[in-house]
Amino acid sequence: MVKNLNINNRRYTGSKYKLVEWIRELLKEHCADCGSFFDVFGGTGVVTASVTDMYQSFIINDFLFSNEVIYKAFFLQEAYDREKLERMAKAYNGIDRAKLESNYVSENYGDKYFKMQDAKLIGHIREDIETQKQAGAITDKEFCMLLASLLYSFDKSANTVGHYEAYIKGKEIRGDFTFSLIEPIDLQGKGIAIYREDANELAKRVEADIAFVDPPYNSRQYSRFYHVMETITKWDKPPLVGTAMKPPEENMSEYCRNAAPKAFRDLVEHLNVKYIVVTYNNTYHSKSTSSQNKITLEEIREILETRGRTLIFEKAHPCFNAGKTEFSDHKEFLFITEVGERDA
Repeated sequence: MVKNLNINNRRYTGSKYKLVEWIRELLKEHCADCGSFFDVFGGTGVVTASVTDMYQSFIINDFLFSNEVIYKAFFLQEAYDREKLERMAKAYNGIDRAKLESNYVSENYGDKYFKMQDAKLIGHIREDIETQKQAGAITDKEFCMLLASLLYSFDKSANTVGHYEAYIKGKEIRGDFTFSLIEPIDLQGKGIAIYREDANELAKRVEADIAFVDPPYNSRQYSRFYHVMETITKWDKPPLVGTAMKPPEENMSEYCRNAAPKAFRDLVEHLNVKYIVVTYNNTYHSKSTSSQNKITLEEIREILETRGRTLIFEKAHPCFNAGKTEFSDHKEFLFITEVGERDA
């Protein structure tokens, strides 16, 4: 029997999955009397998933189309027909991929990001999910669950190092794609709002007790790092160019540019919360220019202290390494700012 996939079962640069227990304990100790949680740059969604027992309502945001679908699949508390989805998953896995015709995925990603036969099946499944949606045969929740399941499933067999900036060349590509369903999260009647917006603009319109802020800090644009997931999610079939088969640029973040400190200051100024919780890693002096942080530790501290008393915690944690970065003594920092409370 194919095992269902949980929200943490994907590869994602900067994922906080291995840090969630540390984050939980600090939130419990230093953020009292809180009922709502705003995950400003949601990423994988694992931080929100890890605190669903601690708060009553949640806001999660990310500007990637793929992450929005993933959040809806895992967090939206809407009814779905599990037996129907299981039948569809079984049917997908029973398809003879050798008999499938070429499609958008196989033509662009075959024998690059995926083995050719797997790419044909991935493209076939994506087209069928779209057909089922257009025909009204599946609900919006079921559509998101099926699409998120496809994203998680092909991520496990993709010929990459954990992102899609490029595919691995010069080695045999694994041909082990299997379609597995994701396992939604039961919020036990609690509320959640899901957004795909510019975080700085959203911060001006929503309020919560805690804002958890984990923005990108270096020049690696997530919309480019995960372009394969974005393209398959949107399914608008754009022309792809270059060795890495990338679509035209979109959703380019100011946090990955030299304007990052200005963007972060604007965000912090407009957060309507009791506590601002920020994670940060110390790769500012990395020898790889793409890994160098666009905001320094000192800038983070200075900006947060304009809103209130700020505590800083640190923990040793391995950094993302694509093979070009030499870095030792890597640490993850966590700032907790109690808004309105300033040291004398």
